[in-house]
Amino acid sequence: MNALIGKAVLLAAVAAAAIIPPAAACTGIMLKTKDGSIVHGRTVEFGTTIESSIAVVPRGYAFVGQTPSGDGLKYSAKHAAVGAIAFKDLKLLDGLNDAGLAVGAFYFPTFAGYTAVTPANQEKALSPADFTNWLLTQFGSVDEAREAVESEAVIIAPTVLQGWGPEPPPFHYVVYDRTGASIVIEPIAGRLVVHDNPLGVMTNSPAFDWHMTNLRNYIALNPRNVPPITIDGKVFQQLGQGSGMLGLPGDFTPPSRFVRAAVFSATAIPSDNAAQGIEQVFHILNNFDIPVGVAREEDGGVMHTDYTMVTTARDPQSLRYYYKTYDDQTIRMVDLTKFDPEGKKIRLLSTRGAQPVVDMTDQVK
Repeated sequence: MNALIGKAVLLAAVAAAAIIPPAAACTGIMLKTKDGSIVHGRTVEFGTTIESSIAVVPRGYAFVGQTPSGDGLKYSAKHAAVGAIAFKDLKLLDGLNDAGLAVGAFYFPTFAGYTAVTPANQEKALSPADFTNWLLTQFGSVDEAREAVESEAVIIAPTVLQGWGPEPPPFHYVVYDRTGASIVIEPIAGRLVVHDNPLGVMTNSPAFDWHMTNLRNYIALNPRNVPPITIDGKVFQQLGQGSGMLGLPGDFTPPSRFVRAAVFSATAIPSDNAAQGIEQVFHILNNFDIPVGVAREEDGGVMHTDYTMVTTARDPQSLRYYYKTYDDQTIRMVDLTKFDPEGKKIRLLSTRGAQPVVDMTDQVK
């Protein structure tokens, strides 16, 4: 009997492992510049390759929400938007619209709890990927998005999506507007919960309110160096720069990244304007780059290693969407204002690239 129980437990563990997605470790921040501009950005990490493209969505483009039971909410874009899609699925998972609203989907494993689809709610149902796209194409401010979500205008259905594995991808979402307002939206136990996000920081599990409470463990961190102290006539002083940040967590777990993102964005010296702020966003997010090999797990004998595939930044003032990739660290940009907002089709751009190396040998004097 004990052997049978042991075998059953083992089989259950194997089955559970088969549906656990590769780890995902995205980090998001927001900065305010001296001239009052708002900029924000995020990293994208997964343990398996995510085929991504940049997409420009025109106003009036028609979408149909995907659910486990067929078609869900039907809606048309009220706002043009630019951002990233995955696996050629024409739904923005991260982006910026023509009103300066920005939305990003972040992995939320073991905590995301979507709403079951019924005949009564199917017409307002969206997949986890549809939800980001719906926010970006429907609303111009955080207040508008919050009102729609809290009035239960939509539900997120547990929908399996092509490319994301055999289970519905677990997402939660961050929303920003050009005033600097930000909220986090989380599907918890079948209900969409909205949190104010005063710091503009976002990572992964656990729930957002837990991360904000956890920051109280790190309120002693300080960008100023610790002054020397004297004990029994002996002077002790710091070994080098950064002593005020002693104890800052340095691992790649979501709680540690949340703390670092909050500290780095809060202590950043403001840039003069949005253009410089975008550069600062990329510099800060460089601290969250995950190199191949340092965060990994095995699934059925297959090694998955998280790494930073894409880093994006958004300027809601100029409506410019910036990105760089693991294969090409060149910062590239798409300007939403250069496209016809009433265009009839979605425009696509592959994120693939190869890092250029500039030979400066001939410039040596």
